[in-house]
Amino acid sequence: MGVLMKFPSRKRDKRYHSNYIFRCGCVIIRRSRTAISVEILRAALEGAKKTHIVYSANLNFEVVNKYLALLKEKGLIEQNDNIYITTEKGKEFQEIARELGL
Repeated sequence: MGVLMKFPSRKRDKRYHSNYIFRCGCVIIRRSRTAISVEILRAALEGAKKTHIVYSANLNFEVVNKYLALLKEKGLIEQNDNIYITTEKGKEFQEIARELGL
């Protein structure tokens, strides 16, 4: 998922990073895996259902399911019933990502 930005109608401009996609005169900026993970962890700081995470991180359920499985596997988020909560390790990960500007 990306953020849409208005862009003058030209095919490609080499000044822009390769993570931009040019369509219909717009630039779609893609987020890194780290940025998406940080947004999911932020949404679940005080506990959140999957639907809240989907809307907060601006993702779809299929993508969120994959990220939640990865984050649970790494111990960054835990699930209690249908509520997801960021762990202490997840909070440390967020802090490191913020310091690095990710």
